Amino acid sequence: MEQEFDYIKDGKDYNKVSESKLILIDDDYNTFDHVVDCLVSLCDHNKIQAEQCALLTHHKGFCEILNGKSIDLELIKKDLLIYGLNVKVI
Repeated sequence: MEQEFDYIKDGKDYNKVSESKLILIDDDYNTFDHVVDCLVSLCDHNKIQAEQCALLTHHKGFCEILNGKSIDLELIKKDLLIYGLNVKVI
């Protein structure tokens, strides 16, 4: 049985953090295979999901690749930036 604890600091309830989105933005220098490999290894996407995200990004210019707490997404963003992907947390 999981227990949920309230984390309150300075009067703020950190359990009620709004969801953020990690957005992949199209660029002209990363290959399709490189983007797919990064999404599979760093975002825990399966190959088909990663390919769909890469295609959407190529055709629309961007794609929402993950949802979650901004703190968690910022860590993944840093890793993706190291591999040369253009990403943004909104």
